[in-house]
Amino acid sequence: MNVAIYGAGGMGTVLGAYITKAGYTIDLINRNKEHVAALKLFGAKIIGKINFTQNVSALLPEEMTKKYDIILLMTKQRHNTEIVTSLLPYLSDNGVICTMQNGLPEPSVADVIGKDRTIGCTMSWGATFIGKGVSELTSEPSRDVLTFNIGKYGNNDEALFSYIVELLNTMGDVTIEENFSGARWSKLLVNSAFSGLSVVTGATFGDIAKNKISRQLALEAIKECIDVAKALHIKIEPIQGKDVVKLMDYHNNFKKRLSLFILPIAMKKHYQIKSSMLRDIERGLPCEIDAINGVVSEFGKKACVETPINNKIISIVHQIENKELTSNWNNISLF
Repeated sequence: MNVAIYGAGGMGTVLGAYITKAGYTIDLINRNKEHVAALKLFGAKIIGKINFTQNVSALLPEEMTKKYDIILLMTKQRHNTEIVTSLLPYLSDNGVICTMQNGLPEPSVADVIGKDRTIGCTMSWGATFIGKGVSELTSEPSRDVLTFNIGKYGNNDEALFSYIVELLNTMGDVTIEENFSGARWSKLLVNSAFSGLSVVTGATFGDIAKNKISRQLALEAIKECIDVAKALHIKIEPIQGKDVVKLMDYHNNFKKRLSLFILPIAMKKHYQIKSSMLRDIERGLPCEIDAINGVVSEFGKKACVETPINNKIISIVHQIENKELTSNWNNISLF
């Protein structure tokens, strides 16, 4: 099958290198000319928790000529309507897009190509885009950490769906979710806490988990997400085999203290992750805060559940985007 990763940045370069290393053919597409040129010349160099270099097929968007059966979409979801529309000429008649973005991106993809051609996938690992063909894997390189949760959004082609599972399985464990909405909220729960606070503080997930104050803010952001999902009758699925609701849904001070104790342990294998939103801010770009914490706040309003920590994270991040603040630990005092 013709397969591409569209938006092969930090995580896409790592995933593409693993898939290619396993003997499959996949095109890595990115608009960064220096990155694509380096991928073509030297291959994908993966550093960090693992080190290897893999020859890959790399393209700029303007170099696309194929009709793809599968496109793994790994761009920021702010421009999904525009991007997915631009990909239509490069999709085969029955081709599907598997969105591997943060937040809840499936509706915006399906609005363009329909539910039956939309597949969703979450990734519970991290990577940092270094550039010029280099990407850093920041999660431990074991299959139980490099995990994927995938689910159908409509009446998807079974052969295409199975082939995506086969490709992802070259890198890590893949869980097929019947309740994919619940899997999305599992990832949203982590991102709303750690990705947002990573922008606020300028810190890694590990730093946030270790610091007493930021750890409490992260737990409270998680709790708000759980409360919103409950009010919407959404069952949050386990993350890497761990029932996050059971671990983090506190109702008294003793359970809250226990959850605070567990949180750094739960994040141990992801300590070096640096939020992609923070990397966007560092490059002077707007970030996806409204598609992550903003989703929690938006659905909180619909469910009549208050979300003050998520709301404050959004407010601070927008101030950072507007250069009224910078990402640093002093922002913790604003909560």
